[in-house]
Amino acid sequence: MLELRDIHELTMSVGSWQPDLDGAPLDSALLDRLIEAADTLERQALGLAPQEVAAFASCMRREAAEWQALVRERPDADLVALVRVLTVAEQKLPNWEAGNRSPVIALAAELRRRGTYPPSLTAWIKANSTNKFLPWGSLLDRL
Repeated sequence: MLELRDIHELTMSVGSWQPDLDGAPLDSALLDRLIEAADTLERQALGLAPQEVAAFASCMRREAAEWQALVRERPDADLVALVRVLTVAEQKLPNWEAGNRSPVIALAAELRRRGTYPPSLTAWIKANSTNKFLPWGSLLDRL
């Protein structure tokens, strides 16, 4: 029979899972590459090399504030391109699932803040994603 100290030792040796946030840094170079990939949404892996797919996946787990700060000075067209590529990437690429933490939510919010959210973008997102949180986020987060 396991005793309490045995369970404690077992749990200490197993540790806990931490998401890999050590991929590519969330910076202008990454944004430029993703915007470039937005022109090849129909291609396998969105035209990204396998090592890019693996390294860039961590960007989907970055905080909304990081995304908003990075795109604040970017033109609206860049944000729309990012919304499109990240929407499709979440569907097509391994380990890119983000649910209610998707950067698409932060990017759409920035476009709405600017008053430049394209009226047709929501329908496009819904047609290209099964993520029920896009583009508005979780109802609980908006309360």
